[in-house]
Amino acid sequence: MSFLSLVVKNPFRNKTRSALAIVGISIGIIVIVALGMVTGGLENSTQSTLKAGAAEITVIQTGSSSFGSGGSLNESLAASLLNISGVKDTAGILRATNTSTTVATTTSNSSSGGFGAEGGVSVTGIDANKLSLIGVDTINGTAFTNTSTNQVIMGTTIAQSLNKTVGDTIDLYGKNFTITGTYETGNFITDAGIMMPLSTLQNLTNNQNKISDVLVKVTDNANVTTVSQSIENAYPNQLSTTTAADEANRINQGLSFINTASWAISLLAIFIGAVGVINTMIMSVYERTREIGVLKAVGWRDRRILGMILGESIVLTLLAFVIGTIVAVVGVELILTLSPSVGGIIKPSFAYDIFLRAFVVAFLVGVIGGLYPAYRASRLSPTEALRYE
Repeated sequence: MSFLSLVVKNPFRNKTRSALAIVGISIGIIVIVALGMVTGGLENSTQSTLKAGAAEITVIQTGSSSFGSGGSLNESLAASLLNISGVKDTAGILRATNTSTTVATTTSNSSSGGFGAEGGVSVTGIDANKLSLIGVDTINGTAFTNTSTNQVIMGTTIAQSLNKTVGDTIDLYGKNFTITGTYETGNFITDAGIMMPLSTLQNLTNNQNKISDVLVKVTDNANVTTVSQSIENAYPNQLSTTTAADEANRINQGLSFINTASWAISLLAIFIGAVGVINTMIMSVYERTREIGVLKAVGWRDRRILGMILGESIVLTLLAFVIGTIVAVVGVELILTLSPSVGGIIKPSFAYDIFLRAFVVAFLVGVIGGLYPAYRASRLSPTEALRYE
């Protein structure tokens, strides 16, 4: 039997003990990989908010939320902001939430469904010729017309969640609307909403001539920070601004806390896994004391014994890495498949550094957990080991 085959087979002499050690380590690997896939996907999504075609600045009323519903600004403000140096284009938008929506389809191969008050539907009112400022560059189908009172376009996330497609109808605020197109911006918030003409939403929500915020596109050579400050200076104590970069940074700050937690879990996994591996390998050394004595008696050197025990420990942890990684990937994909509303928002990341981190954790657990048992085995006296019962 070769040295390598000995290293691979020895850890499984006691299958129950080895299985328990593998399960313990796998749990830590599962958490590391699953969290990495989810947070990585969300980080990728936030980068899409910086796409070139969309507005760089959002203007809101001082003290209000940039994602708030209802109209707090006068619609004429969008035109007034065009007079500020560096402003290329503006779009007034109205945000609302329809909390009691029932869905009905008109296609022959579809059936009725529902989207109740659990989360509601995010609806945005915007002029059709300003859609690019909110990030909608391409539409599967056609955009609504500003004069229409019964047309909408849907983000791919909510369309998949509600099983909707172009030509279907949806009930909003007690009125049927035809879906003329679907869009995908890459922004998980925008793609989970519905858009319709600004005037239509204003009438439905009793917000005549009111908007929630103004999207501002700056000129090619303008500095976004400078233009943002100019807007606030022109309307002191009335308007506040936020840039796309600011929004992305705020989201990434929140995700950084999750990443920190993931690293903390990695360290905890190393500690707990190392304890489990130490216990498994020490018991293995105790049970094989006579065997180790024989190996040393026939000429095995200390470093060869140390390498064998350390190798067995690493085999256990790398097997746990493979199992944990597979379970994490399958588990995340299964959860997102079974929860379409969540799956449409979160696109898991398969970046190599996620799996590299899990591999490094597993390898460190193997080295740290196997180091002491391997050293102890290598220091056994052949004569004492052969007399061991």
